[in-house]
Amino acid sequence: MSVLVLALAVSAACCLGFGFVLQQSAAQRAPLGDFLSPRLLLDLMKVPSWLGGIALMVGGMALGAAALAQGRLSLVEPLLATNLLFALALSRRRTGRPLGRQGWAGLALLAGGVTAFLLAGEPHGGGAVADPLRLWLIIGGTVGTALLLATYARRVRLTSGPVLLALAAGLLYGVQDALTRVSGERFAAGGPAQLLTSWQPYAVLLLGVMGLILVQSAFESASLRKSLPALTAAQPLAGIACGVGFLGDRLRTDAGALAWEATGLIAVVAGIVLLGLHPAMPRGARTPARVPALQTP
Repeated sequence: MSVLVLALAVSAACCLGFGFVLQQSAAQRAPLGDFLSPRLLLDLMKVPSWLGGIALMVGGMALGAAALAQGRLSLVEPLLATNLLFALALSRRRTGRPLGRQGWAGLALLAGGVTAFLLAGEPHGGGAVADPLRLWLIIGGTVGTALLLATYARRVRLTSGPVLLALAAGLLYGVQDALTRVSGERFAAGGPAQLLTSWQPYAVLLLGVMGLILVQSAFESASLRKSLPALTAAQPLAGIACGVGFLGDRLRTDAGALAWEATGLIAVVAGIVLLGLHPAMPRGARTPARVPALQTP
C-alpha cells in the first residue's frame, strides 16, 4: 500500500466523518413531512451548517476518488470506514465525554480489523471481468436490495427505519465508489470524450443523489447512533463485493488468509457498532420548537 493512497483515503474519511456530524445536526431539525422526499434537500440547503457538512462530504468524495485512482477498491474501502473515528472525535469534542472502555475497544476493533483484512487479503489488481451479465447482476442485486430496504423503511420509519435507510445508502455508496473508479479509468484512457459518452458517470451522479436523500432522511428521523454505524458498515462491504466481483480486484484465497479476512471484516463491523453507540455520539432528540425553523414559508 502506497503512502499516497493511505493519505488520500484517511483524509477522505476525515472529511466524511466531520461532514456526517454537521449534516445530522441540521437534518434532525427538518420537517418530518420531508421524509424520503427530494424536498428535504431543498429545505436543508437553507441551513449553513448542513451546507458545510455537504462541502466536507464532497471534499471527502473527491479525495476518495483520487485514492481509488491510485489503489484498488478492496484496499481503499476499509480505510474509508474509519470515517466513524473522526465523527466520534468531533462529537466527543462537542460533548466533552471521554472515550472510556467502549470507545477504546471500538477503536481497537476497527483499526485492528482494517489492518488484519489488508494484511491477510493483500488486495491487488487483476483483469476487469468482461462478462456484462456478471456486472449487472452484482450492481442490480445491490441496488435492488437498497431499494427494498428503503421501501420497507417507510413502514417502520420511527423504529428500525433509520437503520434500514442507512444500510441502503451504504450499499448505494459502495456501488458508487466502484463506478467512480471505472469513470476514472475511462477518463485516463480517453479523456472527457470517452468519459461523457459512457453511462458510468451519470450512474455515479444518480446514485449520489439517491444516497444523499436516504442518508438525510435517516439523519432526520434518528440519532447518529442508529444511522451512522449501519452506513459505515454497509459501504465497504458493498464496495469490496463490487471490486472483487467485476473490477478485477484480487484477494488471497487460501484457507488461512480467508479466515483472517473474515475475522478482520467482523472486527470492523463490531468496532463500528461500538463506536456508533458511544455516549459521545449525539442523540439527535427532536424538539418541536426547532421544526418550524426549516419549514418553507
